[in-house]
Amino acid sequence: MPLNELQSVVPTRTLGLRENWSQFTLLVLVNAFVGGMVGIERTVLPLLAGAEFGLASHLSTLHFIVSFGLVKAITNLFAGGISERIGRKRTLIAGWLSGLPVPLIIMFAPDWSWVVFANVLLGINQGLCWSTTVIMKIDLVGPTRRGLAMGLNEAAGYLAVALAALGAGYLAAVTSLRPEPFWLGIIFVLAGLLISVFFVHETKDFVALEVHQHRRTTSTTFQPETFTRVFLLTSWRNRNLFAVSQAGLINNLNDGMAWGLFPVFFAMVGLSLSEVGILVAIYPAVWGLLQLVTGAISDHIGRKKLIAGGMLIQAIAIWLLPTTNNFWEWVGASALLGVGTALVYPTLLAAIGDVAHPSWRATAVGVYRFWRDSGYVIGALLAGILADTLGISWSMWVIGALTFLSGVLVAVIMREQGAVM
Repeated sequence: MPLNELQSVVPTRTLGLRENWSQFTLLVLVNAFVGGMVGIERTVLPLLAGAEFGLASHLSTLHFIVSFGLVKAITNLFAGGISERIGRKRTLIAGWLSGLPVPLIIMFAPDWSWVVFANVLLGINQGLCWSTTVIMKIDLVGPTRRGLAMGLNEAAGYLAVALAALGAGYLAAVTSLRPEPFWLGIIFVLAGLLISVFFVHETKDFVALEVHQHRRTTSTTFQPETFTRVFLLTSWRNRNLFAVSQAGLINNLNDGMAWGLFPVFFAMVGLSLSEVGILVAIYPAVWGLLQLVTGAISDHIGRKKLIAGGMLIQAIAIWLLPTTNNFWEWVGASALLGVGTALVYPTLLAAIGDVAHPSWRATAVGVYRFWRDSGYVIGALLAGILADTLGISWSMWVIGALTFLSGVLVAVIMREQGAVM
């Protein structure tokens, strides 16, 4: 049902996290399976490139992240609009169907191009599923607990990334780099699909309720926004949305570098596969765990401090990695990177919800996630070129500097703003 028809429906739902706890919990679980799909790759794929496919170039290795990030970014851009037209639940199911072949393709890939193709499908899966779970949670909780909702959503996703990375690393250490670690992916995709089909409910009615409440509490006449206008507002014209979009892009730029180069860096300095798996898992584990509180904190103290401070902490953590030289110091730097990312990640999504009207919020979330996940493409390309020409350490120094500048930009141009309701 189109949104303008929904707005004429008499609302029969109640907004709120407590009021919708059962559906919210199911969506948290679904997002954990979404995160697990990516987590399997974070330890294994960068090492698989050299060990089984003979890739020596860092840039060639990182092509799988480029394909993933590009497709995910484009999918994010349209996921909100798709979910508004065909419904959130159908969009979620479509995302899981696109992910079904991914682990099987990687398990039996005869050359690296098949792995790159699998990550095209994974990008569609992540773009549709993760975007839709974000939108559905925002639909359910309304404006007052938005930060907490995003913290719970992102915590589930990235704790699953960490646990899957740790589990895949362990399986690779005791068996081989493939196919055993990718059996986890088959479990994740089947579980996510079945829960989405049989237990998750549509949430578009909650948007109608929020629009109805918004009309009662404001005298402003609402004018529907076109996709082009929402894209321009989110990308550039609104200073808060621009600050959020560029910070999201830089955040995933450094995460793309971490995904592609951290396992290679730690293996090059002589760490075992089990130690590499631990270090790769610590960063998203801290990131995921702390989001349980950072999103809720942003509801009380505001978004700007956490976003700007988190970007600066990320920069410091990235700079520490090439300047330290033992396992426990790398543990500390990886944990610090997780702290910085936890401050930023749910807060950025909540900040989008603060500005965007509920009727075009899903589209704005999609545009933000388009720019954010474009960071994977830029980060993988930049990190690969710098690593091939100057070395992995120089890649970390440059990407740390970009992260620092992004935090400064947020501090200068973003204005603190509460929810629009």
